[in-house]
Amino acid sequence: MPSFHPTRPSRIRRLAVSAALAVAASVTVVPAAAHSADGRDAPGGTDARPTIVLVHGAFSDASAWRGVVERLRRSGYPVVAPPNDLRDLSQDSAHLASFLGTVEGPVVLVGHSYGGAVITNAAAADPDVKALVYTAAMALDKGESPEEMERRFPGSDLTPASLDPVPYPLPGGGTGREFHLKPDRFRRTLVDGASARTADVMAASQRPIAAPALTGESQAAAWRTIPSWYLVPTRDRALSPAAERFMAERAGSHTVEVDAPHFAMVTHPDAVTRLILDAATGRTAPTRPALAKTGSTAWDPAVLGATGAAALVTGAALVLAARGRTVRPRTGK
Repeated sequence: MPSFHPTRPSRIRRLAVSAALAVAASVTVVPAAAHSADGRDAPGGTDARPTIVLVHGAFSDASAWRGVVERLRRSGYPVVAPPNDLRDLSQDSAHLASFLGTVEGPVVLVGHSYGGAVITNAAAADPDVKALVYTAAMALDKGESPEEMERRFPGSDLTPASLDPVPYPLPGGGTGREFHLKPDRFRRTLVDGASARTADVMAASQRPIAAPALTGESQAAAWRTIPSWYLVPTRDRALSPAAERFMAERAGSHTVEVDAPHFAMVTHPDAVTRLILDAATGRTAPTRPALAKTGSTAWDPAVLGATGAAALVTGAALVLAARGRTVRPRTGK
């Protein structure tokens, strides 16, 4: 009867290994220099990406950007979210301009709410700012104030009844006023759609905004010379969507509208991230691409298909090779 024992590789093993090597050799890795991490061409066909600078607005801090920061970093972009003092428009803008001076290379500057007024001023004299992104933000013209824009387009839920004015000492003496949004108004006004837990945490950690930040006049309008993108949340109860559309159209911004509340970056971080990536890559058409999960290496879809085929064939070849290496029929006594 037939017996089995280890012997040299069989012909089937040699054929399987040869096939696997041939398929593997046909796969080409596309380097990150040819494509950006989310599958779009990087500017100029290089791997140089701008730094994304995220500026928060009133009743918030930089943690509101957390979901967007995570997504941008997975897409391979350097990201920073500096604090916004929310004290005085001129002072806050100068502070941000000073911070931008420490960032090397090109910058995409993103502002939310009052943060839009700050980036509009801070970017005006900075040649490294290549794009502006406004998220439910104040894209003011020179001489306008946030308060004036709110009056021009009424309908905001940020009324005296919803705010708690709190006195605070001014550095040069005297007393100023800063405003907190009442906790029981926070969720409906700013993060409608978010969980109650998220809204409660944000309300407890909110940063108040001082009166001079709301009444200060813009000294510049960077959107006149820098390309801009604008996201309008259609369920915004803090800043009228009509005001946002007006400012976006006036600035000539590439605009998208999202069924979201004022803090769209909290409830809809994917949509906000997509718009920022559009600005970073210079895209002007609304897009809905899947976000990359990693930012280290970019793969072409065709290459991914070939890689899958190679893995399948290689796996089969290894199984066959292992069998050939282990047993082979031989006629014995």
